[in-house]
Amino acid sequence: MSNAIAVEVIATRILELRGKKVMLDRDLAKLYGVKVKRLNEQVKRNMKRFPGDFMFQLTNEELDSLRSQNATLNNEKDEISRRGRHIKYLPYVFTEHGVAMLSSVLNSERAIQVNILIMRAFTKLREILLTHKELAAKIEALENKYTEHDQTIKEIFQAIKQLLEPPPEPVKEK
Repeated sequence: MSNAIAVEVIATRILELRGKKVMLDRDLAKLYGVKVKRLNEQVKRNMKRFPGDFMFQLTNEELDSLRSQNATLNNEKDEISRRGRHIKYLPYVFTEHGVAMLSSVLNSERAIQVNILIMRAFTKLREILLTHKELAAKIEALENKYTEHDQTIKEIFQAIKQLLEPPPEPVKEK
């Protein structure tokens, strides 16, 4: 798989929760080629490296919301349905900074390469969002501009219609 395709695939795994772009521990573990349990063990051994703005644990409500709106948890749903509706541990999610910090606790060649791709995916997502905002602003400016022009054009057509109407017949005196 080429880097461009890998970045695209990774970008689809970036979610927005609590106003932050994050990745699920399950998705990261799969990318790094480790078990979720092992990834989380390394994080717990190095908790000082993962403050709340780098990593946080989902609530039941957030997990249910993700299940209902995303296909990203299909495997998890199957796993949950096999074990009942409840999972033993709520998943962790990592922000861009948390993912960067993971490279320091998962010290393997694969972790380094995957982290580079993930950082590129976050950057690409930021660029797309910035372009989207710029495009939205340009569209709004055009709408405002043409709304003003529409009013001016209407006034011009009204004036032309008045000019095309025959003059009123003069009132004859008796």
